[in-house]
Amino acid sequence: MNDLIRSAQSKGDQALSEYGAKRVLEAYGIPVTRESLVQTRDEAVTAARAIGYPVVVKACSPRLMHKSEAGAVALGIPDDATLLKTYDRITASVKPPLEGVLIQEMVHGQRELVVGLTRDPQFGPCVMLGLGGVLTEALKDMVFRVAPFDHTEALDMMDELRSKAILEQFRGQAPADRKTLSEILIAIGRIGLERAEIDEIDVNPIIIDPLGRIKAVDALFVLAG
Repeated sequence: MNDLIRSAQSKGDQALSEYGAKRVLEAYGIPVTRESLVQTRDEAVTAARAIGYPVVVKACSPRLMHKSEAGAVALGIPDDATLLKTYDRITASVKPPLEGVLIQEMVHGQRELVVGLTRDPQFGPCVMLGLGGVLTEALKDMVFRVAPFDHTEALDMMDELRSKAILEQFRGQAPADRKTLSEILIAIGRIGLERAEIDEIDVNPIIIDPLGRIKAVDALFVLAG
C-alpha cells in the first residue's frame, strides 16, 4: 500500500485509480467488489469468466475521476462477445492514459450509500455518511463525525440520516448489516488519521444487497497536494 501511494505521488498523480483506492480500502478491512485489472482483450475474457457474468467494465486511470460522465463505465455485460465490443469501445474512446481496464463483479441492490472523508482545517479528518448514488448531491442527506470515533458513534450517524429507513427491512429486503457499515466508517476515519498523504475520500456507491450485505463498488482517493 505504501508503494502504491508513493508511486502515484512520484508520477505527479492527483488521485489514486479506482483499483488503487480499493486496494487501500481492502487493506483496512473494507469489503470491496471482486475485480481484476487487465491489459488485453484475452485477459478481460479470462477475468470475466472467473468472476462470472454479468460483469461491469470500467476504464481505470488516476486521471479519470468521473468515469460515468466520460462514458468509461458499462454495466451488466452478459457474455464474451459483448465484453470484447465494450472493451474495444472503452479503450478507443477514453483519452487519459489507462492503467488498465477493470473487470468487476456486478453487485445488485437498490439501496446505495456514500462514505467519505474530508480534512477540516480546525478539526482534522471528518468522516461523512450519506445517501449514495446519483442522489448524493440532489438530496444532501449526510452526517459527519470527527475521527476517531467508536461503534456507538458510528451507529448514531446511521440513525441521524433522514433516509435511515433504507437501513431497515425495505421492500422485502433484509436490514443492512449495520456492524459492517460501522466498521467501514471507523476504518475510513483511521485512514484519515494514519495517511496524511490522502486528502479526500469518496466511496460511492456502497451498495446494500437484498440480503443486507454491504460492499464498496467505486472509490476515489484524492492525494494531498
